[in-house]
Amino acid sequence: MNAAEALQRLADTINAHNWDGISELLHPTFVCHLVATNEQFDAPSWIAFNANYPGFQSMKLIDLINANDRAAARGHVTGVADGVEKEYSVAQFARMRDGLIEELVEVWADLDDVAPPGTR
Repeated sequence: MNAAEALQRLADTINAHNWDGISELLHPTFVCHLVATNEQFDAPSWIAFNANYPGFQSMKLIDLINANDRAAARGHVTGVADGVEKEYSVAQFARMRDGLIEELVEVWADLDDVAPPGTR
């Protein structure tokens, strides 16, 4: 499995809420770095973080690029917060080792955000 195939399978597994299936895609030394919050997770804590995230509904990849043992993706995520559907965009950057995702960097954006007044 190349890096792009692994990211697509990861997104499909998350979208299906198949939390137990995620671990088979992750290398034993897996680490995920969330850029916006500067958090890092190992495989078990990242899976639990996703499985327990309040209001998560769906994830779909929009763009996907493969480059040897690395891949980049842009995804669309929906969820519910305070009874209101929310939309998010995520950029993911993956690095593979032994056919599994060893490193994942995620950059999240809230699609409901607006530019600060006077900047546009």
